[in-house]
Amino acid sequence: MNKPLRRIAVFCGLLILSLLLRDNWLQYVKADTLRTDPKNRRVTIARYSTPRGDIIVDGSPITGSTASGSSGLNDLKYKRTYKNGPMWAPVTGYASQAFGANQLESLEDGILTGNDDRLFFRNTLDMVTGKQKQGGNVVTTLNAAAQKAAYSGLKSQGGKGAVVALEPSTGKILALASYPSYDPSVFAGNSNNDAAAWKKLQKKYDPNDPMLNRALRETYPPGSTFKVVTAAAALQNGLYTSADQATNSPLPYVMPGTTTELKNEGSIPCKNATMRVALRYSCNTVFGKIGADLGNDKMLAEAKKFGFDQEQFTPVRSSASVFSDKMNQSQTALSSIGQFNTAATPLQMAMVASAVANDGKLMKPYMIDKLQSSGVDTISQTDPQELSQPLSSSNAQILQSMMETVVKEGTGTNAQINGVTVGGKTGTAQHGVENSENPYAWFISYAKLPDGSKPVAVAVVIEDDQANRDDISGGGLAAPIAKNVMEAVINSKK
Repeated sequence: MNKPLRRIAVFCGLLILSLLLRDNWLQYVKADTLRTDPKNRRVTIARYSTPRGDIIVDGSPITGSTASGSSGLNDLKYKRTYKNGPMWAPVTGYASQAFGANQLESLEDGILTGNDDRLFFRNTLDMVTGKQKQGGNVVTTLNAAAQKAAYSGLKSQGGKGAVVALEPSTGKILALASYPSYDPSVFAGNSNNDAAAWKKLQKKYDPNDPMLNRALRETYPPGSTFKVVTAAAALQNGLYTSADQATNSPLPYVMPGTTTELKNEGSIPCKNATMRVALRYSCNTVFGKIGADLGNDKMLAEAKKFGFDQEQFTPVRSSASVFSDKMNQSQTALSSIGQFNTAATPLQMAMVASAVANDGKLMKPYMIDKLQSSGVDTISQTDPQELSQPLSSSNAQILQSMMETVVKEGTGTNAQINGVTVGGKTGTAQHGVENSENPYAWFISYAKLPDGSKPVAVAVVIEDDQANRDDISGGGLAAPIAKNVMEAVINSKK
């Protein structure tokens, strides 16, 4: 072979090698990146080429799919539908042809579209039989009656707020409601109407921010509901050993290092009160001094055992609740009554009530019971998992007796249920510059049946900018909602 031909042959060989390398790079190295690239329309076409699987509550789907029809782009055959969309949006999230997906719709997209590798054998069987590929199902832990009671209660208040209900023994999420909410169906397609509906729901156009999942993503000052954590810290650290032991609580109480008195609401019997009396009347002085006496390190350690300062994954991510480090004694005192920097999600405060109810054991909260193929074969099952042990069993039972006193004869009487023992704690949390804004109304609780079982723990928070400030209280606004949610769970188990 002469020299020019040899050069051409070598050059062609290099071109072929480059093509092979490029082809392998695209197919094996960049495959996942290209497949998930939002600009790759083939992914979207494939996602909406068949009906999605369903999200299931109590054995029934709360989602569906319908033909896209003439609206939107012709190559997207199906779009998502939702039953009682606003009620379930904090659970399902949305799946939109134009705006993508979030929450369960996003996290379990592979199962719902049928593209998850765990569905390979099912999809292969369908291919052999000529059956159209189908998505699998996401079976939730939610209780439909509890969710309805939670959402209806929030809606009736007319303000903003959230409810979370847990099963203490397992961590199953039974209710997860946020208000105001939105209907994911109105922007599930990609028409001009869908785009207009999406725009209308954005915070800059609707200051109520209906797409915010307040149950998981909003943190509020927990107010006096945090006194349950402070009481737990006092018991666990041996500062006090019973509910009925007198505390060292002067009145007035001047916070350490300051000349500022920590005030109580009204004339209530807080001087040297027992923790039972202090929780019943919600004495700021008693629990503020407990926090200052224990110090920041011990209070922080106990708060972390309840889940503070860490995100929770249900599997939808929940914002981390906050109890600060490196605070002085007076700051620790204020934080120990749920003010200063302390902030909590409704999920977090439901976890607090749940741990107390479960004799001190905190279970990891979760909302997916199992994943199914289209043939309803179980692909994976969630097993309950212990997250931590914030309290010993004996101390948890002491704290239960204190919370039960709150509902029996204290600030939480609106949560009483005939034939059921209810433990709870109210909270009215100040916020705004110099507490200028309307306070948040809180209530956390659990229900104990005659057989000793505790099927549900609940946290409710209400924020109402329009209400009369003097009418806002955890016992008045939030406790009745918690009662209805607890009753719904109890009745569903009969």
